[in-house]
Amino acid sequence: MNLSILERPEYSPPIFEFEPGEATLFISPAYAQAAAGAGIGGSFTAFVPIILIFVVFYFLLIRPQQKRMKDHTAMLNAVRRGDKVVTNGGIIGTVTKVLPEERELQIEIAENVKVKVKQDMLSNVVSKTDPVPAHLDKD
Repeated sequence: MNLSILERPEYSPPIFEFEPGEATLFISPAYAQAAAGAGIGGSFTAFVPIILIFVVFYFLLIRPQQKRMKDHTAMLNAVRRGDKVVTNGGIIGTVTKVLPEERELQIEIAENVKVKVKQDMLSNVVSKTDPVPAHLDKD
């Protein structure tokens, strides 16, 4: 059943009539708010939390790490013959020779078994001893 345009009934939307004050039950009025002026203090206060985060990171992460690195570097520079050391690979041995030009150490890990390691690859000095006199060294 095709109705021509002339035969179709016109669509008319329903008409709602409200008494004054009834329409506000469903629709609340929207009022424009005044823009807040961001003065000099307003832009600074926006950065205060970010600045505080950086301060906390500095004191909790960066500063202790720098101190740890400084202590480790001092420990590496103080290694001498006769010290018992642990490498980053977990090998424990006694320093038999320090080669400061190449920043290498010769470490005896077993009787008559000596290896060369880079000085930076030491993780810890287990026991610090007095340096062995050169005339007692077998090399």
